[in-house]
Amino acid sequence: MERFYILLILAGLSISGFAQKSMWLIAGQSNASGMGDRRTSMKYYSKECFDYVQSGDSLKILQDPVGENGKYFGKANSGSICPSFAWNLNKMTGDSVVVVSAARGGSACSTTGETIYGTWAEKGVLPLLDAAITKCNSAIAVTGLKFSGVIWLQGERDANAINDGKMNGEDYEAALRNLILRFRKHLHDADLPFYIVLTGQYVDRPQKGYHQVRAAQRRLSEKMRGVHLVAADPWLFPQMNMMTDDIHYSQYAYNLIGETIARQIYEARSIDSK
Repeated sequence: MERFYILLILAGLSISGFAQKSMWLIAGQSNASGMGDRRTSMKYYSKECFDYVQSGDSLKILQDPVGENGKYFGKANSGSICPSFAWNLNKMTGDSVVVVSAARGGSACSTTGETIYGTWAEKGVLPLLDAAITKCNSAIAVTGLKFSGVIWLQGERDANAINDGKMNGEDYEAALRNLILRFRKHLHDADLPFYIVLTGQYVDRPQKGYHQVRAAQRRLSEKMRGVHLVAADPWLFPQMNMMTDDIHYSQYAYNLIGETIARQIYEARSIDSK
């Protein structure tokens, strides 16, 4: 009944013309799933913002902890960027927003950087992309929506591999470029927007690998159409007391990132409409 009611809401928004409908994939490693605090995550009950739940093949009203513990991926522990992103995007654009979470802590973008936590590369001990695409296709079947974009928070695992001498920044760039192309291929959109949150730092650890990952992310945003850097830089978070530990961001930081992405999407849409 709840799923039917939510689908009626989505259909009603389409008929009335009050809002567009958009669906977004949040992917990467632990800062993508969220390691914040649901008590200071944005609290609201909106009938226009949803979290896709694969285990029930349904939508639920979006509130932290977003996501679910299922095959490979986990839910927020316990706050994430998702409520801030969805709420702000809805308020700025009027969109009805669906979020699909597919993130795994410790996952690498490359095969070389993979540990026991899996990789987003084509080959590896625990490849994650196929599972993410399966979840995305299920969400498409439930909502009837195409994906509006991917929001990517990842790079720490590969930065550590660079520090260990197993790979370099060019290797990470090639792996991330390949991932973007594969997402676009499997989601049937050659221009699917891809929003990269620059990788932050591992406090009091070697910075070389992190600088190389960040440089690779910047290069891809310059080379690839539709690849955008999010205008909120986690490198500054330790100095701004916006961390919960040496590598994970605070809930305040997650709220800031979510709002910043929403604003970038809104401003880009405003420019395109002129």
